[in-house]
Amino acid sequence: MAIKEYVGAVVLEVDGREVECSSFSVTENTGRQPVKTMNRSRRIAGYSTGVATFEISASVPIPVDGEELDWFNAFDVKMVIYPISGNGKRTAYTGCVVQEVSPAYESEGEAKRDIKLFAVDRVEE
Repeated sequence: MAIKEYVGAVVLEVDGREVECSSFSVTENTGRQPVKTMNRSRRIAGYSTGVATFEISASVPIPVDGEELDWFNAFDVKMVIYPISGNGKRTAYTGCVVQEVSPAYESEGEAKRDIKLFAVDRVEE
């Protein structure tokens, strides 16, 4: 049996510019919801289709020289993640809009900004 390679660390690009990132996570919601009805079986009758949503959370270190994106005013940006190895798929999130920017400082470790965004669409490239 051959050994498989799995995705490890990823690279984050924002509008074509590589951005240092310590964590990146996406919550993709299909928008489907159960349809609950009153019936003898006491089970759902089926589902309804709603609007799919893409919620993104990222943590980026704060550089000392101030050379970083203006996260607070980021609007309609394209975020792309892909494996560092170069193998594997590129996933793009388009129409990204920042909702929250939270700087965090600790006595140990780096200062960082926790960023929450939503995206309009996800595209496999």
